[in-house]
Amino acid sequence: MIFYQDCLGGELVFQTVGESPLSDTMPAKMKDCILHSRLNNNNLVLMGTDIVDENGFKKGNTVSLMLDCDSEEEIKTSYKKLSAGGIQTQPVALSFWGALFGGLTDKFGNHWLLHYQKIKQ
Repeated sequence: MIFYQDCLGGELVFQTVGESPLSDTMPAKMKDCILHSRLNNNNLVLMGTDIVDENGFKKGNTVSLMLDCDSEEEIKTSYKKLSAGGIQTQPVALSFWGALFGGLTDKFGNHWLLHYQKIKQ
């Protein structure tokens, strides 16, 4: 989340399991896990957690994060920062629907779609 804050700006807040009312019901080894984190930047709200179900973490490609940008500068800057150390899968370019659009996989393996519609519908 600190990486995403560096890329996207905004205020980042963390709450651990140990700082929450759940603390009494969780194993001691879970106290330092992030119950939730929240990155706020204008209309952007990005939340994350360390908590997974009993099956554990399974890395996959079934989720993409969509960032709807407010300017051409924002989409290009965000794309450059988010793709650092990752893979630029689809460079930012004009799409068939008239928007700037690009895709990438960040250094953590998360898939991102970035979009900027010059004329908001």
